[in-house]
Amino acid sequence: MPRFSLTRLRYQLGYQLRYYQQCRRSRRHLLTLDDRLLEDVGISREQAQREGRKPFWKRASVDRGPYENR
Repeated sequence: MPRFSLTRLRYQLGYQLRYYQQCRRSRRHLLTLDDRLLEDVGISREQAQREGRKPFWKRASVDRGPYENR
């Protein structure tokens, strides 16, 4: 039976909170981009709005490019 570690739990929770904060921040920023910048990124206004309105705990759904890690 694995041992329970409060230190490990604290680090995991800290990591998860930082991840959620980053998701929230980047999704809110995505909603502020103009059409020219969205075109540079390679997504449409509808995709940006769909992703930007998603709750912070949901995973990203925008398709990634062929050279990005999945």
